[in-house]
Amino acid sequence: SAFSQAAYPNKPIKIVVPFGAGGVADLTARTVGQKLGENLGQSIVIENKPGAGGVVATDAVAKSAPDGYTLLLMSNATAVSAGLFKTLPYDAEKDLTPLSVLGTFDIAIVVPQESKFTTLQDLLKFAKANPGKLNIGSINVGSTQHLAAELFKATAGIDAQVVPFNGTPAVLTALRGGQMDMAVEILAPVLPQIKGQALRALAVTGDKRSVALPQVPTAKEAGVRNLYAASWNALAVPSKTPRDIVQKLNQEIQNALNSADVRKKLLDMNVDPQPGSLQQAADLLSSETKRWGEVIQRAGIPKQ
Repeated sequence: SAFSQAAYPNKPIKIVVPFGAGGVADLTARTVGQKLGENLGQSIVIENKPGAGGVVATDAVAKSAPDGYTLLLMSNATAVSAGLFKTLPYDAEKDLTPLSVLGTFDIAIVVPQESKFTTLQDLLKFAKANPGKLNIGSINVGSTQHLAAELFKATAGIDAQVVPFNGTPAVLTALRGGQMDMAVEILAPVLPQIKGQALRALAVTGDKRSVALPQVPTAKEAGVRNLYAASWNALAVPSKTPRDIVQKLNQEIQNALNSADVRKKLLDMNVDPQPGSLQQAADLLSSETKRWGEVIQRAGIPKQ
């Protein structure tokens, strides 16, 4: 056992991604994975396992051999699932060891370019003067975008309808067709429409302005003082993975995230690289699980 650990890694490493190929999470895993593989001297294989809000992928990794050869790409969905499902076949905080946060990416509050709302304050004034009249578009119930919309509603103290759609294209069609007044969406997929002046971003919901849209205020700057919501990705292994392997992986992930080429690729995707410690990664999973659980409860979203 000591000999095999000393030789780690001596075969390819798999990263299980709970989303389809081509999305921000998948591209983040591939970008970091390629550099991680170079640093470790082994190939990194990406296995896409979408479905059931990430439960299938998370369960597969939680129950895999704790030998450092099967990693999970975690996201907000990992934290959200704890509050969204009646039962889960695992406990993410007990059955996984987070290795490192990889990056965070912005969520934006957007309106059609021709909207009468030119600032977030305009929109909030209307919502407060017309209870129940504001329609907020998001993707499916329990998604980060949907919960961020519910969090926005609660934090801003407005009575509005959050309407879930099956995917970003449907949200944008409804928004541009006038059925929705605003939408809450991850910035990357709507950025081309903002740059092309089909949509206007009123605010981003992270703790600092977006590198891609430095002129757009944060929600806190725009008047919703306690609103914070950002999407994130991290890597994790099964909880019984030996500590020396966990520490080695953490160190090599930091090295990958700190390399200039990986940083540039991530920033080009509007992902803000977040190299950090094992403790920071564990704290993020714990705090996000608690926070989104409270949002789900307050919004009255039925457990699945």
